[in-house]
Amino acid sequence: MNHNDGRFPDSGPAPASYSCDATTAAEPAARRHFLSRTTGGFLGALGLASLLNRNPGAARQPPERHQPLPVQTPHFAPRAKRVICLFMLGGPSQFELLDHKPRLNALHGTPVPADLVRGDQFAFIKGTPNLAGSAFRFRRHGQSGAELSELLPHLASVADDLAIVRSMHTEEFNHDPAVMFFNAGSAFTGRPALGAWLTYGLGSESEELPGFVVLASGEPEGPPVGFHHWTSGFLPTAHQGVRFRGNGDPVLFLSNPPGVSRRTRQQTIAALRDLNQIQQKNIGDPEIGARIAAFELAFRMQTSVPELTDLGRESATTLRQYGARIGHGSFANNCLLARRLVERGVRFVQLYHRHWDHHGFNDQDQNVLHALPQRCREVDQPAAALIKDLKQRGLLDETLVIWGGEFGRTPMVQQAPTPTRLGRDHHPGAFSIWLAGGGIQPGTLGRTDELGYRVVEDGVHIHDLHATLLHLMGLDHTALVHRHQGRDFRLTDVAGQVVKKLLG
Repeated sequence: MNHNDGRFPDSGPAPASYSCDATTAAEPAARRHFLSRTTGGFLGALGLASLLNRNPGAARQPPERHQPLPVQTPHFAPRAKRVICLFMLGGPSQFELLDHKPRLNALHGTPVPADLVRGDQFAFIKGTPNLAGSAFRFRRHGQSGAELSELLPHLASVADDLAIVRSMHTEEFNHDPAVMFFNAGSAFTGRPALGAWLTYGLGSESEELPGFVVLASGEPEGPPVGFHHWTSGFLPTAHQGVRFRGNGDPVLFLSNPPGVSRRTRQQTIAALRDLNQIQQKNIGDPEIGARIAAFELAFRMQTSVPELTDLGRESATTLRQYGARIGHGSFANNCLLARRLVERGVRFVQLYHRHWDHHGFNDQDQNVLHALPQRCREVDQPAAALIKDLKQRGLLDETLVIWGGEFGRTPMVQQAPTPTRLGRDHHPGAFSIWLAGGGIQPGTLGRTDELGYRVVEDGVHIHDLHATLLHLMGLDHTALVHRHQGRDFRLTDVAGQVVKKLLG
């Protein structure tokens, strides 16, 4: 059955604003481009609000307050209410972090068995490469006996809270399609991101902040991260992600421009609201209502965002726990902001940390032996601190934390290794992630073969991960649908199974 709030129709054409059949293809595209430029910022230079509703000299009734993402009833009782996704952009190597392979170490430097890789395509590897073991040691931790790399000492301290999945697999071996697939269940741009689907199905518990917030950290080199990774696609614009920045104004275009007084902005917004309401009456486009609500949210954000992003309100102990430094757009700061966001009812927070694409092209930023330890130093302490902090505040049980990248790395070396250099190619066929909180069963799930090349037990496809996540949030992935251009779309497409072994 479909979601029963009326926005998930069993039949009938899509609303005109969501179909390229409406009027012309250029008209909705132009409107969506305008909204993406403004709300992507969030809401652009227009984004104060109709809460400043009274035009001086005119008798005007206070308008009804619009909530862009009203709370929706889930399909069944949820185990989690919010999600924090820690996304390691570039594809971290599971062999150095989460999937210990003694046999691979023993065969280091020998050619990969031809029958193992026959017919498989890689992004860069040609011919018959050699196998490459890990240069880092693994140890068991906690009562669960979870095996973790020495590169993750802080994560080891919360080992008993982790569900480590060593049997992930996806369908794309190039970065952007794989990131799209992880986020939207499809390699094609224009599909709604996971956070958009969650706010579409559940709304947001916060009236002062967006329901879907994105932060990014790390050096900008390597695979890019951009608006298409957190778009609402064909869902209403109110569901798209909002990028917060680590430096300068946290949200672009939220502050009044220099020389624009509050009175001037008040008059501008009042006029815009009147025009929007006239247009809404004339054509009935639901995007206009979303735009009005977005203006109001932007006004409220002028107060809520500065308070949210002021890490000086945190204790010195908390800052040290995360490794956060006030004024730095670091992963540590973003993890702390993620906790503050979910405390305030934000439904989905996604943190991108860049530069995990280690091919071995050089001895520094492309080198598993050099760059991977550096990336781990940047994320290990904050990620563990986030779990501890959520748990201490009673938030972990209702907050699902996910850590992983778009794919894994090959057990074969990509470039001829040296004593100081190691590189691995992209590998969609097997990789590892971890989860914590939000109704997850701690432990280790899944297994790859002795070389870590193929999944041999309890495989978890991206569609399965999405189905499980939606289930934990109280949503049936087969019923969370949206009709667009005559077809019912869902996050899991026509696949996906809830991974029951992951449920606590």
